[in-house]
Amino acid sequence: MRGYLFALLVVLAPSPLTARQIPYPEDPRWAFEKSDIPVDPDFRFGKLENGMRYIIRHNATPEGTVVVRMNVAAGSLDESDSEQGYAHFIEHMAFNGSQRIPEGEMVKLLERNGLAFGADTNASTGFDQTLYKLNLPRNDPSLLDTALMLMRETASNLTISQGAVERERGVVLSEMRDRNTWAFRNAVDSTRFFYPQARYGHRFAIGTAQTLNAATSASLRAFYAREYVPAHVTLVIVGDIDVDAAEADIVRHFNDWAPGPAEEQPDAGPVDHKDRNRTEIYIDPALSERVTVQRNGRYLDEPDSVAQRQENLLRSIGYAIVNRRLQRLARSAQPPFRGAGFGTGDVFETGRSTRLIVDTVDGKWKAGLEAATHEYRRALAHGFQPGEVTEQLAELRASITDSANSAQTRSNATLAASALALVDDELVPSTPESVLQRLEGFAPQITPEAVLAAMKQEALPLRKPLIRFQGRTPPTGGDEELRLSWRKAMREKAAKEATGSTSRFAYTDFGPPGAVVSDTRDAELGIREVRFANGVMLNVKHTDIEKEKVSVTLAVDGGDMLDTKGDPLASEMASYLDEGGLGKHSLDDLDSILAGHTLALNLSRGEATFNSGARTTPGDLELQLDLMTALISDPGYRPEGEVQYRQSLNNYFAQLRSTPDSALQADLAKIISDNDPRFSLQPVQDYRHLTFAKLREDIGGRLSHGAIEVGVVGDVDEDRAIALVAKTLGALPPREPAFRSYGDQPPRTFTDDRSTRVIRHTGAADQALIRIVWPTRDDSDPVATLTLEMLERIMRVELTDELREALGKTYSPSASSSLSRHWKGYGVFSVNASVDVAEVTATREAIRKVVIGLNTEPVSDDIFRRARQPLLEALQNALKSNNGWLSLTARAQTEPDKIDRFEKAQERLLALTPVDVEVMARRYLVPDKGLTVLVLPEAVPVPEMPKELQP
Repeated sequence: MRGYLFALLVVLAPSPLTARQIPYPEDPRWAFEKSDIPVDPDFRFGKLENGMRYIIRHNATPEGTVVVRMNVAAGSLDESDSEQGYAHFIEHMAFNGSQRIPEGEMVKLLERNGLAFGADTNASTGFDQTLYKLNLPRNDPSLLDTALMLMRETASNLTISQGAVERERGVVLSEMRDRNTWAFRNAVDSTRFFYPQARYGHRFAIGTAQTLNAATSASLRAFYAREYVPAHVTLVIVGDIDVDAAEADIVRHFNDWAPGPAEEQPDAGPVDHKDRNRTEIYIDPALSERVTVQRNGRYLDEPDSVAQRQENLLRSIGYAIVNRRLQRLARSAQPPFRGAGFGTGDVFETGRSTRLIVDTVDGKWKAGLEAATHEYRRALAHGFQPGEVTEQLAELRASITDSANSAQTRSNATLAASALALVDDELVPSTPESVLQRLEGFAPQITPEAVLAAMKQEALPLRKPLIRFQGRTPPTGGDEELRLSWRKAMREKAAKEATGSTSRFAYTDFGPPGAVVSDTRDAELGIREVRFANGVMLNVKHTDIEKEKVSVTLAVDGGDMLDTKGDPLASEMASYLDEGGLGKHSLDDLDSILAGHTLALNLSRGEATFNSGARTTPGDLELQLDLMTALISDPGYRPEGEVQYRQSLNNYFAQLRSTPDSALQADLAKIISDNDPRFSLQPVQDYRHLTFAKLREDIGGRLSHGAIEVGVVGDVDEDRAIALVAKTLGALPPREPAFRSYGDQPPRTFTDDRSTRVIRHTGAADQALIRIVWPTRDDSDPVATLTLEMLERIMRVELTDELREALGKTYSPSASSSLSRHWKGYGVFSVNASVDVAEVTATREAIRKVVIGLNTEPVSDDIFRRARQPLLEALQNALKSNNGWLSLTARAQTEPDKIDRFEKAQERLLALTPVDVEVMARRYLVPDKGLTVLVLPEAVPVPEMPKELQP
């Protein structure tokens, strides 16, 4: 099955031959001007006289939409010591006022036009670039003009007033506080250990509290003026547009931007290629055990070309084979490590690193390091087997073939990403068809010998390496024992890999095909609904949205409803069923047997179903259905699956209290449910006692007899899909004809005790989290459900305006409405804010102010529009993707109301008024009736609450 991506070879996105013949200066040039890789001719490249570049492409997937990206070649590497965090700060200021857009109005303007803040309107800052992103839900010229106007304002017209800086500083510092997790601290330490002299190790985008607190409008404007110059900017527009008109719009908006000197970006290094024989032990209670062995070397300047891609392809196959061997060991019944990986990567354009990473259960690092090192040395000493190369080549060929077959329906986002890869990494995007053609021409030269030679040419020998240990407890023997164990592992003889054999897939015959007893078509949406004699239901919908792509879902009765108060963990291990393979094949064997096919094997739990899903091709649809049928009719329950579960379990409990978020998720359902064991985290030993034998007892009956509903959507012949389901799932023994109601389950309830609860976490001492939860209702009333969704969006807008923009107290306040379909009468509405411990009381007061406001008067027409318009646009675009169709098709027979709701949603949404939302808020969001949960650091006293905040 598809297990590895070979991004170094491909870049399947497009890139164009210039539609306008423009003389380019010697530097910078487009990468395709100095490469023999033919670019995708459907892109248009251009450059204004001021030095700004642009890339435009017409594309209609999704139809009637556009993505706009502005890449600024300025990031944290461009900051001086006193400017750390400025590139990211400027990104924030882009939403806080410009010459044409008053402070605080940019997001509002976009929301009125249907762009949701965060989902459609966003930006990110990295080491070497800042990227601004707008996803336009419509392709009307006026909206694109607005988007370009906003990008033009961001490019050079930000006001960056001192007042706005003061207000946004709190938001940036809040983001810094939220990012201060064990994972981030470990990443910083690891970077600085492996690259102690490198600039980038001291230029993480968030900056430092000292430099952020010292930032002024003048200092930020100085950075902005220096770095935001036309020569640093590339604009990308991809969508359902007129390319000529879009180009004219770019010229109109950006041609008056005066050029400025473009400073060369500082080097990210230096990386010392002679650095060796150093060791570090880094301890954090939340960290799982890992040993990393690394050597650094010189950067290989290898411009994109056909020959270089061939070399990269050979290298990537070599690394993939080594990693496949390591994966096989990790999946065994007695694995020496949880996971391991080997590879080489660039450190910007200043060096390269080869590393061997070994993840182990606590205390087992030595055995894990020995086993992984053995595989590394075996590969270098003896190379690869022809069958291993064939397997990886099959995966690669399938991936590129799939891309070539669906080339004409690639998404706007995919094409924009390939354009940005040209800008950021100088990777020439060529058509997927040409990539496939080059692969087939080169395939005869892909031999074990060539693969090994290419990998050795790039990979640095791990002699006298840097060794870093991370974990919860120091290794016995410390640094000396780490190095001694490495030297010992490197001296041991590496035996040649035994030649493996691959069997045939054993699940292609499930008996006589099932007979169709009902075949109808939904009149409104054209979904074909089929029932077989054994009770299996199939819903199929042909679309032309994505060529050669098919999405499949499988729902089997069961899920969380099998959990009882007496046996609350009955379905707990179900999501690891695929790790146990099939009766006749292990999961690892399946990867080899099914190499070269686009398939997925998985199982997840829903409230009342077990679910499986896959994205495949028309040619692999039969095999995908074979695989799904085998999983529920003959699951393997192999011991290696149990091992994987227990390893993940130990790590989960070790990290349980390490951040406010994880601590909240561990305890919230228990608090809300009054300790109902079905919704509460159980003692760790209860999980450790679980076995596949018990899982078989608890869910085996549902897998064998429970109702089944299948959804198939995409570029598929409907009659063929029916025939394939008939010979797979339709051929199984009779199933129950309907999904169970589980009415005998005790109801899910919401606690009557609304006193403030406190949960403790072990993370940073300044991190606090506030969650306020109200009980609501189930989702049986579509109008009430939609009204609550509007209330959620309005709450989100109000919280963002109050907590983030006005007070600068939190980076990402949120709200959510979650209504159950299966637990009758149950639903919750939540408000969430991560804040500084010192701001808990003020934040609660601000939230209460927003809630009281929603209870006492209708929101303004403007806020209502800002909340509703993105939802309307989402509804109008819902069926422009296979995922949208699948949400209606998957359960079309057993949940037909979803189709009716969708068809009436826009009309109902337009009929809603601010008064309707106010009534809903008064009904459910009573200010003093919410359950407040505070997540605070250990040993920090609970803040005293004013009387009005006490329930």
